[in-house]
Amino acid sequence: MASGDRSFGYMTGKDAEVKLPRTTRVKNKTPAPVQITAEQILREARERQEAEIRPPKQKITDSTELSDYRLRRRKEFEDKIRRARWNIQVWVKYAQWEESQMDYARARSVWERALEGDYRNHTLWVKYAEFEMKNKFVNNARNVWDRSVTLLPRVDQLWYKYSYMEEKLGNIAGARQIFERWMNWSPDQKAWLCFIKFELKYNEIERARSIYERFVLCHPKVSAFIRYAKFEMKRGGQVKLAREVYNRAADELANDEEAEILFVAFAEFEERCKEVERARFIYKFALDHIPKGRAEDLYKKYLAFEKQYGDKEGIEDAIVGKKRFQYEDEVSKNPLNYDSWFDYVRLEESVGNKDRIREIYERAIANVPPAQEKRFWQRYIYLWINYALYEEIETEDVERTRDVYRECLKLIPHTKFSFAKIWLLAAEYEIRQLNLTGARQILGNAIGKAPKDKIFKKYIEIELQLGNIDRCRKLYERFLEWSPENCYAWRKYAEFEISLAETERARAIFELAISQPALDMPELLWKTYIDFEISQGELERTRALYERLLDRTKHCKVWVSFAKFEASAAEHKEDEAEEEEDAIERKEDCIRRARAIFDRANTYYKDTTPELKEERATLLEDWLNMETGLCELGDVSVVQSKLPKKLKKRKLTSREDGSTEYEEYIDYLFPEESQTTNLKILEAAYKWKKLKAGECV
Repeated sequence: MASGDRSFGYMTGKDAEVKLPRTTRVKNKTPAPVQITAEQILREARERQEAEIRPPKQKITDSTELSDYRLRRRKEFEDKIRRARWNIQVWVKYAQWEESQMDYARARSVWERALEGDYRNHTLWVKYAEFEMKNKFVNNARNVWDRSVTLLPRVDQLWYKYSYMEEKLGNIAGARQIFERWMNWSPDQKAWLCFIKFELKYNEIERARSIYERFVLCHPKVSAFIRYAKFEMKRGGQVKLAREVYNRAADELANDEEAEILFVAFAEFEERCKEVERARFIYKFALDHIPKGRAEDLYKKYLAFEKQYGDKEGIEDAIVGKKRFQYEDEVSKNPLNYDSWFDYVRLEESVGNKDRIREIYERAIANVPPAQEKRFWQRYIYLWINYALYEEIETEDVERTRDVYRECLKLIPHTKFSFAKIWLLAAEYEIRQLNLTGARQILGNAIGKAPKDKIFKKYIEIELQLGNIDRCRKLYERFLEWSPENCYAWRKYAEFEISLAETERARAIFELAISQPALDMPELLWKTYIDFEISQGELERTRALYERLLDRTKHCKVWVSFAKFEASAAEHKEDEAEEEEDAIERKEDCIRRARAIFDRANTYYKDTTPELKEERATLLEDWLNMETGLCELGDVSVVQSKLPKKLKKRKLTSREDGSTEYEEYIDYLFPEESQTTNLKILEAAYKWKKLKAGECV
């Protein structure tokens, strides 16, 4: 095998056949030497077309040939009719051919035969009548038109052409009679307008007015009344009659879908008559009665009207009306969008119409959130709050404000969630009305139905300001029954008793508090209790409290706080008559106690929890700071021998994406650990020496 074929040595059979890719042919895109234009192509195509073959013209020289020709043509038409009797074009061509032969009787017979087959086809009637009119058979044409409108009274074209024919013949009374017959069928508006135009052409104003009256009765639509009013204005400037027409339309079509167009036309009519106040009244009436979704153009027209004729207040009213329309559109699309309701109410409050403001508030609060979840109610509840504040501040209606709060509290599902703000606002309102009993009743209901921290705090604050000590105690007890883990309540209850100089009561409350199995902030409670005992000068009780706290937790901060307390214990029990030597001795005794506590803590971390190196290092650092701060009485060397060394180390950590990286951290090496490390090195060296000695033997 050749070296060039080695790569295919393992292939056999069909696999050995290697198909080379096909070469792509590149088209020759160079321009041809002879260019052919589109005009030349079309000219050559036209020249190559064959001439149209037409039958030769036949010349008829005598009556026999004419009879044969007519017989042959009639036979052809009859054969076509037998094959396609439904084809109207065949009948029309047949009748027109007979007409061209001056045989009107035969042509009329063809038209009649065609109508027997399809009398509902109004085109046949029209062509039949036109045939009679063209050949001046007027009575026959009348007969055809009369039969057509009798059989097809809903086809307007037949009535139009019938009346037009009579009008052209000068038979005005006949044309009017045809129109009257047509109007009995209550046709569409175009037919009535055509009749009115016919009467106006001959200056029959009263007839036209009576037709308009029948027209608006038949078609009570906005467009019909507007045409009627324009007719009165155009024919003699009958302002009074036109106004009556508009008034009739406003009474009958005030709730129509096209009422906006009517009122705009009415207002523009009054504007043209220089009746500005009438036009303004019409605009305002329309804006109050037409739904906001259909009054967009009306607002634009009103705004333009006020800009042209109104004063500053009128223009502002128009602008407010436009904004009102926008807000109505927003709240109609999404009634649960409470921000839109807030904006809408703010707009109405700027106007100052009390009835309208109340209406908007009532409409807004009627849109209750569909789900009984607090997050859906948080914006909604402020509608009630704003409503109540408006009634209290703006209208000064006491009973209505009370009703608003009462209805709001009834609506909220207190078993699932509640709002302390509403309870407190209702109670504060009653206090402002000097109704203390009502306020207590509201807060009592709140505690019974939906107790919350804010309600208890406010109720206790009110009673405390009134000096009702027993009520405050009962409320604190109720507060703690409802939430025994609440350290804030325990602290405030104890502080309340301390303010009354009830030391034993306060101590008993603290004891009850720290005996609770679960507390939300126990460290704060213990600190308050310890500070209380220190303020009372009860050092032994304070030490006992620290010991009890250490039984529960061995946190670094507890040890440090205990030691600092012992270091400063001498300051809490100074005596002016005491000699200086005794004071120094007492201070040294306190420092020894503090050192003993630090030493206990250090021993605890060293023996029991050696893994908490950082806490132990923090403890020793605080110990060192204390010794430094004691100046002459301090002994820094006691701590320095125990201080650890800070070491920077690296450890392998994994990321969220699965990769690993090295992270630096601070480690502490205490003195006893370094000694242990040195001993291990010595032991390893001794074993290695012993092993070597055994190999030599």
